[in-house]
Amino acid sequence: MLELAMDRVNRFGPSRSPILARRGMVATSQPVAALAGVDILRRGGNAVDAAVATAAMLNVVEPMSTGIGGDAFAIIHMAKDSRTYGLNASGRAPYAATLEEMQRRVRTAGQSAIPGNSLLAATVPGTVSGWVESVSRYGRLPLSEVLQPAIEAAENGFAVTQQIGQSWIGSERLLASRPDSARTWLLPDGRAPRPGQVFKNPRLAATLRLIAEGGGEAFYRGPIAEKIVAYSEENGGLFSADDFRDHTATWVDPIRVTYRGYDVLEIPPNGQGIAALEALNILAQDDLPRMGSGSADTTHLQIEAMKLAFQDRNRYVTDPEFVDVPVQGLLSADYAKHQRSRIAMDRALANPSAGVPTGGDTVYLCAVDGEGNFVSFINSLYAGWGCGHTVSVTGIMLQNRGSSFSLDPSHANAIAPHKRTRHTIIPGMLVLDGEPLIAFGVMGGDMQAQGHVQFVCNVVDFGMNLQDALDAPRWRYNGVGASVSLEQGTDPDVVAEMARRLHHVASSDGFYGGGQAILRHLEYGTLHGGSDPRRDGCAIGY
Repeated sequence: MLELAMDRVNRFGPSRSPILARRGMVATSQPVAALAGVDILRRGGNAVDAAVATAAMLNVVEPMSTGIGGDAFAIIHMAKDSRTYGLNASGRAPYAATLEEMQRRVRTAGQSAIPGNSLLAATVPGTVSGWVESVSRYGRLPLSEVLQPAIEAAENGFAVTQQIGQSWIGSERLLASRPDSARTWLLPDGRAPRPGQVFKNPRLAATLRLIAEGGGEAFYRGPIAEKIVAYSEENGGLFSADDFRDHTATWVDPIRVTYRGYDVLEIPPNGQGIAALEALNILAQDDLPRMGSGSADTTHLQIEAMKLAFQDRNRYVTDPEFVDVPVQGLLSADYAKHQRSRIAMDRALANPSAGVPTGGDTVYLCAVDGEGNFVSFINSLYAGWGCGHTVSVTGIMLQNRGSSFSLDPSHANAIAPHKRTRHTIIPGMLVLDGEPLIAFGVMGGDMQAQGHVQFVCNVVDFGMNLQDALDAPRWRYNGVGASVSLEQGTDPDVVAEMARRLHHVASSDGFYGGGQAILRHLEYGTLHGGSDPRRDGCAIGY
């Protein structure tokens, strides 16, 4: 069992202690969303019901990050059968999105890649299928009851929190540029709601009510799909009724590696979780506990491992129904040793490249109940406010996940009809001897895999409690050359040493994600929750 530093709190300065409870817990980026999930637990729902209720509430109170126009992934452990399941509820490209047609349209628009602020970037929303599949297969309550807190919040209004309010204000010009987005997300005077102000969303409430009553049929084969397709046709998009009628969520087996005796679980491609697992496999070759938390050697090695894993992600990860992704090769012990041999401890890799293995704005939440059911769940529109298009009276902001597709016909992630693109959103889980130990995640594009690696190392290698593991200063590889950012709070001597090793230290500013985690203590049976101070959220238990 992990020796968590429960006797040593607030290791990184003023912060909260881990939240402790016995019967149930939810952690996410908005307190009212976490409370909605806990209320569902107290009304007899299980962790699956709580997770979907929380996700639905986040659609209402953090609309720039997530929504029913986006996608979802989940890792679900059900105690009654001692099994862990993966759910891929990501959407696919329209049937009309052939490579040739998309190249033509992009050229006509004077672009070189699929623009993220265009309906060309919209893929079929998968979120609702994820909610329906999760609740119908493993939940205890009807979907109508699970969605009721979100419906009430949308109808009656909610208080806009500090960070969400500031983000909303910063997006006024984007939202005002599209009439339906302005009518849905801005006040009558054309302004975004201010922090502390109450905001109502009757359009989204009505759509959520249709989903509560009609489930996936209402969304994918009923009036909601009809409105989305009509809006797409009127505004230069590619959606057809068949795109929605043929959408399915997919149950998958999580992929995993063993890191110092603990199994780390992720969703397989088309998700990027494999990059976090590859980096951990590389790091397992060294004695990080001896190197020390936040030391120059640890930070350097983590960044270099992540660089190599990202290059492999960029080259290989896509929809496995279209391309053979070499999962086993990328996660093999021999490949990890080969990748580790490419890392020098005295200098950064300036131009990392993908290896050749052998063989085959987002929200995160987690929920655990008293029976030992675990849910690690993530929902996203991709960029803030997705592609910026809100579908008429539905209150649905469409995601722009399709902008991740390549227009290079030789690339594994080249766009094709009914294909899923490479995804950034990834839920995580830590397992010991077959028993789930921690549900965790870190939201924020490319920061997600990097955040997973840092969180696992903080807990497993350095014995941090969940709150300390989330509070700890983070590094971020910026995806180009040797460019990295080191968060404020990083030891100045480490910053100087990283520069000496030829890392291009950009700054301490920027986005370092936001995470949550819940641990179930295998000896005591108590629940321990942590929530990232970089966001507005919290863990709530009872």
